[in-house]
Formats: sequence, C-alpha cells, structure tokens
Amino acid sequence: MYHFIANPNARSGQGLALWEKIKLKLIAEHIDYQIHFTHHRHHATEIAAELTASGDPVTIVVLGGDGSVDEVICGLQNLSLVTLGYIPIGSGNDFGRGLALPSDTMKALDLVLHSEQTRKINLGVLHYHDKVHRFAVSSGIGYDAAICHQLCISRVKVFFNRLGLGKLAYAACSLYRLRRCQPDEMEILLNDTKRLHFKRVFFASAFNLPYEGGGCKFCPDAKPDDDLLDFIVIADVPKIIALAILPTVFSGKHTRLPGVHIFRCKKAEVHSKIALPVHSDGEPIYLQKDVSFSLEPETLKIIT
Repeated sequence: MYHFIANPNARSGQGLALWEKIKLKLIAEHIDYQIHFTHHRHHATEIAAELTASGDPVTIVVLGGDGSVDEVICGLQNLSLVTLGYIPIGSGNDFGRGLALPSDTMKALDLVLHSEQTRKINLGVLHYHDKVHRFAVSSGIGYDAAICHQLCISRVKVFFNRLGLGKLAYAACSLYRLRRCQPDEMEILLNDTKRLHFKRVFFASAFNLPYEGGGCKFCPDAKPDDDLLDFIVIADVPKIIALAILPTVFSGKHTRLPGVHIFRCKKAEVHSKIALPVHSDGEPIYLQKDVSFSLEPETLKIIT
C-alpha cells in the first residue's frame, strides 16, 4: 500500500492536475494506494503522524515541494519503519536535487513504484526555545532565512513559478533582503568544543544536502548519510563582497571566496546578538536569538 500525501496547490496550483495524471497510471498498473490531500498549513504533518502512529511498516509518497517534505518528516513517528518516496511537483525541489531523484513527475513515479533500492538518510533537527523542528535539506538563521520569509509573502514567487523561472524569484528576493540586511555578532559552538566568534554575520546555516533556494549549492560536499551536518557561515565581509558571492553559489564556487566558512559537525549552537529570522527547509520560524542544529539518532529510508 502506498500512501500519497499531496499538496493540490503545489507548483502554483498545478498540483491537483498532476495528481490526476498520476492517478491514471496507478489505476492502469493496479497499484494499491490511498490519497491524502492537504488542506492547510501543517496538515501534512498531521497526516504523517496518523499514518505512522501504529508502529507498522508504512510507505509514504510525498507529492509537493521541499515544504511538503518538511511537513511530512516533522510528523513521522517510528522512523525505522517508514519508507519515503518523493515526486517533485513543487517549485524548489532541493530535496530531490540533492538526492539525484528524477525531476520529471512521471519518471519519479516510475522510480517510486518499481525501484528496489532505498537509501538511509539523516534528518536534521532545529532546536529553538523548547521546540524542535526536523529538516531534510537545511535550516539556518539570518539572511538566508530572511529570503525564505520574503518568498512566503511575495507575489514574485508565484509570478516566476508560472513562467517556470523559480530561481529568479529566489534571486530577486536575495537582492531585496541583502539591501536591508544588517550583519551582527554571533557566537557559534561546534560539537560542544569549538567556539567561534564572528563580528558581522550575514547568515549561519546547517545543511544535510548540498542545495537550497531552488538550486543554490551552498554546501557542495554535504552528504545526507554521513552522520554529519555541513555548517556554513557567511561573515565579516562588506556587502559588496556578499553581493559578489551570490552568483557563485549556483556552481558551488563560492567556497573559495573570502567570508565563506564551512565546517562539518554533529551539532552547532548559534547565539546571535539580535533576534533574526530562522527557517527550516525554507519554512519560516519566528525571530530567534538562540538556536541549535543536530541530527536525529534514527535514519529514514528513501526510495531511490
């Protein structure tokens, strides 16, 4: 039995039409399935929690983008008994990109239905106040989170997605937020032992996969199955240098530039002088001063 969790509003409203196409193939191949449509924010989390509460093995297939994946993994219980498939119908799809999964909807469906391979991946965990929020791709504080917040309220994303130019929406919001960004001090503690101090931090983010923002390769060497997070800090450079860094992140060449610091760790604590935007897999979290990032002890099986 395949349990499909679908966001009908994904890809700027095309999700439902794509599901109808998928359903025809499922019927033609006599696949046993159930469809669960999401109707509001965090609904996918609720559905995933219900599907995995019994403690029986279950296969869940996410139809959506990175936001849908994020909601689903936040609801999963009994991780070792869950197998997750992914069919990208969102605008970003950094989860699928990072795992080299098919970007074409029907090819991704074929993989889910007929592949005999799975890959166990780590899941990251964002901690803030007394709350936790899982992430599959990345989570961060500062400028990159401000971009995510802007994308959630901007009509630019919808406009460019309809043109098939989702990356331009991220670029436009990046420039808009950079003008308003005010870098400030941060104390960072890695693995409870290595203490770092930066005077002017643009952002600090933990990566489980290489990409975020619809193809920005911020941590080119991040691997989701090495029991480590790649942690990037952009700091202590003028805004003009930060601006020069932006075009290079699509190729991953920014790692050689001044102001770019990448570490590998199991845990990172961030203490900011001022409250800043936070995101988890592109989903906005309220302004925070103190956050930490770690890994779930259990892994999650992904159909590959």
